[in-house]
Order: sequence, then C-alpha cells, then structure tokens
Amino acid sequence: MHALIVTSHPDASSFTHAVAHQVAKGFGGESGRTTEMADLAAEGFDPRFNAADRAFFNGHVPAAADILAEQRRIDRADLLVLVYPVYWWSMPGLMKGWIDRVFTQGWAYDDASEGPTVKKLGRLSVQLVGIGGADGGTYARHGYTDAMRTQIDHGIFGYCGAPVVGSDILLSVDAPAREKALRRAAEIGRNLAAAVFPRPGASNGSGSVPAGGGEATFRPSATAG
Repeated sequence: MHALIVTSHPDASSFTHAVAHQVAKGFGGESGRTTEMADLAAEGFDPRFNAADRAFFNGHVPAAADILAEQRRIDRADLLVLVYPVYWWSMPGLMKGWIDRVFTQGWAYDDASEGPTVKKLGRLSVQLVGIGGADGGTYARHGYTDAMRTQIDHGIFGYCGAPVVGSDILLSVDAPAREKALRRAAEIGRNLAAAVFPRPGASNGSGSVPAGGGEATFRPSATAG
C-alpha cells in the first residue's frame, strides 16, 4: 500500500511538516507499506491556473508536463494525505492551486454535455489533516468544521468520487495542544495502515467508502483521543 503525503507550507521546520512526518511514521515501517512526501513549496509547484490550463480544459492542447507528472504520482498511490495549515478557514492557496491545476477534467472527473458528472477517482482514498491555530470551541461555535468539510471533503473530493476516509483538524494553540496533535498524527498514520483501500486502477466511479472505512469524520484534536 502506497501513500502520497502532500504538504503546503513554506517552512520545512514548521509544525505542519512535523505533523506530516508523524503521519508517515505511523503509516510506514512494515513491509508492503510505502510513503512519498510531496512538499509543494520546496518543489516550486506553480499554483496559478494559466492560459495553457484553460486551453487544455477546452480540448485545444495536451496537458502540461508538470500536471501529467503530478497525476502520475497520484496514480501510483492507494491513499492521498493532505497536510496543511488552515488559512482563512480553508487550505492555503498553494495547495488549492495544486488541486485546481492537477484535478483535471478527463482525469479526475468527466462533465458531459448531457448526463451526470462521471466521478473518476473512486479508487483513491483521501485523508485530510488541517493544522488550526484557534481552539476547538471557536471551530464549533462558528461552524468552521462543517464549512470546511463542505468546501473540501464534499466540494472537491466528493465531486471526483474520491472517498474521504478521515478529516481531522489538529490544534496548535500551545505546547500541550501541539504534543497532543503530534500523537494524534501518528495515530492517524497507524489507523490508515490498518485500513483496507481500493486497489489502484479499480475505480468504479461510485465514490463509495472502502471496506474498513465508514463516513468521514471531522475531529478537532481538542476532542480526539
């Protein structure tokens, strides 16, 4: 089983990167489980949806080489893990731009002129790990968790049929919260390692949750065990 762990933070020594490494540590370590870290900032990925991307969307030119390279490494994965700081109650622009450019029509979904949208990423399970700077009460009081789940879990991955098997916000408001978040990150990795995911290439377009999954949960670390 292979996991692609994608981060979006410009500082390699950030808490975001520490969380990503804890997820990888919890997931790996046994034969048959591998991870690849994709640091979008360090790799210099260009998140700007440009004229060439628009021309590809309209069927006038082939997909750009950088987009095909990203799609190939997602295709190698059974599991996609996104780890990111929460900016303005969503993911950073760099990660959102990665999705804008990489999750293309014809690869992630098909919008026909007639009939329903074809969801093409049913084979790809997704784990979301946001890093929040507010306390759990703030998230609950203002409905931020539900808003983010609508935007990201449903609005992006639900549209492509990729089952979200876990959706966590880990809080980093102080040292005890950060320690708890790091323990939770390793636990997320272990839970993912123990789960059963669809075989690569076995997409049925249904977006159904794989065996051992269930409906995605959104768990601020303030209440997670």
